Amino acid sequence: METYLINRDEHYPHLRRDFYSQDIKEIVKDKKFFSNLFSKLKEEFGRDFKKDTVDLVTGGPPCQGFSGIGIRRSYSVDKEQLPSNHLYQDMAYFVHKVQPKIFLFENVEGLIRSRWTKTGIKGEIFKDVLETFRNLKGYDVKSKLVYAKDYGVPQNRPRILIIGIKRKLLKKKNISQDALEGGFLPNPTNDYPNLEDVLSDLIDQSYENGGSTDIYLSEPKSNWQKLIRSNEFSGESLSKGDQLNEHKYSNHKKSVVNRFDYMIKNNGAIPDTYKTKKFAQRVLPKKWNEKGPNITACSLADDFVHFSQPRSLTVREWARLQTFPDWYLFAGKRTTGGIRRAGNPRESIFDRELPKYTQIGNAVPVKLAYEIGKHFLSLI
Repeated sequence: METYLINRDEHYPHLRRDFYSQDIKEIVKDKKFFSNLFSKLKEEFGRDFKKDTVDLVTGGPPCQGFSGIGIRRSYSVDKEQLPSNHLYQDMAYFVHKVQPKIFLFENVEGLIRSRWTKTGIKGEIFKDVLETFRNLKGYDVKSKLVYAKDYGVPQNRPRILIIGIKRKLLKKKNISQDALEGGFLPNPTNDYPNLEDVLSDLIDQSYENGGSTDIYLSEPKSNWQKLIRSNEFSGESLSKGDQLNEHKYSNHKKSVVNRFDYMIKNNGAIPDTYKTKKFAQRVLPKKWNEKGPNITACSLADDFVHFSQPRSLTVREWARLQTFPDWYLFAGKRTTGGIRRAGNPRESIFDRELPKYTQIGNAVPVKLAYEIGKHFLSLI
């Protein structure tokens, strides 16, 4: 939340002042919340949102219990016992009270196949989630598994989306339950960049293990880099010599550097002498093959090795994989681990630290959100 706010304080001060909550449970339990919300909205924007309602409500309820990596960290607790896995109901209640023109629910692909208990039916969780949103009156609701690479993101990154649109907004009814076929999503742009085009201007040939590079050493080398270095508010683009944020390198052990170096020189192969329990470490390709991006950035940056330097990606490079612009800053620690990141539901430890890599890895790619947002604007 702090990361969200520090990037918007200057242009949207009302977010912190009047429209801020750390817990949706506080909202749904407060009987006066929604009447106060509409009053604040009218005061801030001079518009009666009860008559001309909010355009969009969007949410991504925490999904650690649904993803493959989340299952490994759930300590054998059934998903129905994880409180974060029922927040979709609170989102549906919020939508019911606000009655936006459009709502968007986003989650990981694993939600489609998940079951509440080990003996449950495969897909039962998604069925419950979808039914909850379809029960909202006045909306046509469709869903779709999308791939971020189809919308200009240098990742495969499959995500399940549920979209509801007020029926009175729809010019003609489409019986397809598929959100793309039904016109609820934009057609794919298929303009994803190669990683060489994403990261090449950030390469410091003199970098030091554990050090940092604090200024841009070159001008943008591609149009994609020029865009990612541009500030939408000021219109300025970061140039050679300007300050570069979040480009600190991990302090790898010598054995790790040697392993990474070997992997880069040997097409990702790891010799027996360097093998560890790490299950998914691989070298990022400079260019994708004919199928395009085949990675999904998660919360663990050391899953991937830079294509030309024996190191994991910096926070800034990690953010570029998610198409965050370079001016975007991240609050909190750079990284953390163990129980501080994963919690322990068996001992009712649900709090998690959210270091920068985790925040970025859990985010919706900016370019994907942008393309969907443009489409929603056209529908409204």
